[in-house]
Amino acid sequence: MDNIPKMAAVKVFLLVLIPLVFGQSFVYRSLNDFYRLSGQYPHEGMVKDEKIIQSQYDFIVIGAGSGGSVVTNRLTENPNWDVLLIEAGDDETFLSDIPLLSGLNEITSLNWGYKTDPVPGACLSLTDGVCNWPRGRVLGGTSVINFLIYTRGNKLDYDRWEALGNTGWSYKDVLPYFKKSENVGIPSLKSSPYHGTGGYLNVEHSPYTTEMHKAFRKAAGEMGYKYNDPNGKVNLGFSKAQATMRNGRRCSASRAFLEPIRFRKNFHTSKMSRVTKILIDPQTKRAYGVEFLKNRRKYTVLAKKEVILSAGTIGSAHLLMLSGVGPRDNLEAYNIPVIQDSMVGYNLQDHLCLSGVVFFVNETVTISENKVTTPSAIFDYMVRRRGPYTIPGGAEGIAFVKTKYSKNKSDDYPDIELVMGTGALNGDSSGSVKHLLGISDEFAAKMYSDIQDRESFAINPILLQPRSRGRLSLRSANPFRWPSLQPMYFSDPQDLHVLREGAKMAVEVTKTSGFKRFNATLQRRPFPGCENLKFESDQYWECAIRQVSSTLSHQVGTVKMGPRSDPTAVVDPTLKVIGISGLRVVDASIMPVIPTGHTNAIVFMIGEKASDMIKKDWNYI
Repeated sequence: MDNIPKMAAVKVFLLVLIPLVFGQSFVYRSLNDFYRLSGQYPHEGMVKDEKIIQSQYDFIVIGAGSGGSVVTNRLTENPNWDVLLIEAGDDETFLSDIPLLSGLNEITSLNWGYKTDPVPGACLSLTDGVCNWPRGRVLGGTSVINFLIYTRGNKLDYDRWEALGNTGWSYKDVLPYFKKSENVGIPSLKSSPYHGTGGYLNVEHSPYTTEMHKAFRKAAGEMGYKYNDPNGKVNLGFSKAQATMRNGRRCSASRAFLEPIRFRKNFHTSKMSRVTKILIDPQTKRAYGVEFLKNRRKYTVLAKKEVILSAGTIGSAHLLMLSGVGPRDNLEAYNIPVIQDSMVGYNLQDHLCLSGVVFFVNETVTISENKVTTPSAIFDYMVRRRGPYTIPGGAEGIAFVKTKYSKNKSDDYPDIELVMGTGALNGDSSGSVKHLLGISDEFAAKMYSDIQDRESFAINPILLQPRSRGRLSLRSANPFRWPSLQPMYFSDPQDLHVLREGAKMAVEVTKTSGFKRFNATLQRRPFPGCENLKFESDQYWECAIRQVSSTLSHQVGTVKMGPRSDPTAVVDPTLKVIGISGLRVVDASIMPVIPTGHTNAIVFMIGEKASDMIKKDWNYI
């Protein structure tokens, strides 16, 4: 069983099978706590937790997500540098390993559980009218709870970054860092000049393919697209989802970059540790350490060289402001001394998705919770690491496409992504995915209660190039109180129009010949709140999008990268915080413009590039 001890196998079987059979979502909410009580599930090697915290280190890294894990790995390559990695969460669980069950991780304590402020004109049918923003609170960060999809965006994204004054961030500059991280396991891509084979991060296809994906592949040509590698020469097109997966199991940032270095003597970790402040000398404006809480004890640790902030788009911006770096008016409102007046929290961007649409089919070719609770499916995964449990979050096919609103002259710059799931929300018998998205009980009951046993799938459109910009701001000086999250979805109306066209394209896919075989049919029941509009009209789709628009957890931009001449920039192209020495930010928050792809792969690249910049500054390259 892939060297899994028998007791661990029993735990996996019980804790996967029992909740799925009984459909009790509360079981999932307490899974992580149960996991800790029942003992650690042995990965290839657990990352140690320091029993003694030293008073100082060469580098302190805040946050063990994709950026922080890469930086920690690369900096500890120098045996003369001591590196402390501080993480608010604990280890991954066995449940987080299973690709198909990705959505369940986000309703456990592995998720910070952020919620936005009420959004005018969006998330209207979600519980309390707010959007859920899952972020990982675990060693490995959001790479432990996401849907594993590996896409890098488009080459024009990075050329655009450089055009904004970010020297060294063009596509030709960043491609080597994508390749450096990657160990591609897809046979047809191993010789590709766009992929790497010697990195820590495994990228694979699920070994399981449904008949639905075969129809999706056939649809590519009929819609004028190629079936290709979205991370290769041409971004536009249809493909099977590439996933951060190793032998059918999630390959998170922790597993990829931290477990292999667990025996390095200069690698130190403090888990379950909440950083409350970055220490910055107000006179010299130099960051010299951090304060954090662990086991109800306060620690102060100093950094001899640099503090690396990798707490994510929400966490990094929040911590900078708590430490005196941010908009003067927002900080002074909560009596926080302003060390550097900076536009932290602005430029917030996100990829928005239309969820909840159901397409029926007339054959047994889709995936639902009831189908994967069979002993054969569980046994196939436990013993062979194969079968439907290896589908990343249930997302089997992806397509990068262009709508009529795409005005870029390039033929290869998508504004919509279509993600085909081999199941739909009516098959979510436990309610876990509905809880993840925040869909209200009333909405779910009206839409799905009488169709739970019907064969169905979904194609979800994703807005790739949003024009709307939101903001994150303080609501308290208390570090344990969430900041105000104002995404401002659809504040630019063109975003709504583009996503509407994406919904229509999703329907168009289901009308191609491959799907006709299954009599693929859109559920004709209108979304609550949209009943008085002509079904499938532009007005209807816009109404539906406003009801259940949901995030892909791709928030970026709150610590914007830009040249020092840019008054809106918070970090410069070397990721140093402008106006503060000894402090860099390495995560999704630095992206000046959101790329046209899932952001996890991009943060791995940022971590790799940042590591080389740090090494160069400290004469290790």
